[in-house]
Amino acid sequence: MLKKRVLSFVLSVSILLCGCSKSQIDTPKASPSPTPGVVQKLGLELTGGEPTLKVYLTDTEKIETMGIEQYLLGVLAGEMKNDWPMEALKAQAIIARTFAVKFLMDNESSKYEGADISTDITEAQAYNAEGINYRIRQAIDETRGQVITHNGDIVYTWFHSHSGGMTATAVEGLDYEGGEQPYIRAVESNESPDSPEENRTWAQAFSAQDVIEACKQVGVDVSSISDFSIHETGPSGRATVFMIDGKEVPAPAFRVAIGSEKLRSTLIDDVQVSGQVVIIAGRGYGHGVGMSQWGAYQMALSGSSASDIIHHYYQDVSIDPLWE
Repeated sequence: MLKKRVLSFVLSVSILLCGCSKSQIDTPKASPSPTPGVVQKLGLELTGGEPTLKVYLTDTEKIETMGIEQYLLGVLAGEMKNDWPMEALKAQAIIARTFAVKFLMDNESSKYEGADISTDITEAQAYNAEGINYRIRQAIDETRGQVITHNGDIVYTWFHSHSGGMTATAVEGLDYEGGEQPYIRAVESNESPDSPEENRTWAQAFSAQDVIEACKQVGVDVSSISDFSIHETGPSGRATVFMIDGKEVPAPAFRVAIGSEKLRSTLIDDVQVSGQVVIIAGRGYGHGVGMSQWGAYQMALSGSSASDIIHHYYQDVSIDPLWE
């Protein structure tokens, strides 16, 4: 809680000092950042004016101390291909930085003892040090210190691979218990034709046992799959509740339980039951909330800036510098 209160204060000071507007967002170097002394109150040390993190590296099972911008190099390389359009990389860099700062606000430490954050994707973000190249460095350098805010608060920067043409709200795509967030809405997303075919349209068969076990994992006891249908949908058309064996099953949780790489999204076009097998066909890959990476790819190819991409997928937000 201390980190959360202090970082909120840091952000307020930053916004007051820089008087950020959308026109200034595209030229952040013209805006002053808060004093290093204020940032230091996060309880983290500073290196070159930026917070220093103790990062638990899952591949070596060791904790390494590094500046947050150095950490973000590996995150960006882990979350997006290093040969993608620069403005897409820059948008992902800002999103990754915002995610990291939000994590520090919400958590006193990593689940790994002695660390502030980790490279464990189940806790934080992907990480690939081997994928760092000059383009990754450029994207991080040119967005240094920038985070996404809404009314002065750091936002949750959810993102996914492919929206299937329309993004989802937080409750719809994630069954987010915090309720709908004002900066996350269902918006059209022009996905790149370069994306893998299995991300655009897909079909997957599931055995009765797989379905029954997944239902059990989400707290619903079913005994058969004779009845499997979409019971409720959200603003983007994604399934929010399945009806299985006469019982309501939350679709986002079911997707995770049965395997998010198998049930690639909840934007479902057809469900068929054939004996002891359920065949589900749909579009997109991921929960659908926030930025679509393949949508960002296409926007960047079409000439959109990182700022344009962020403002398309996150509504009524600002991009503010926390440090230089």
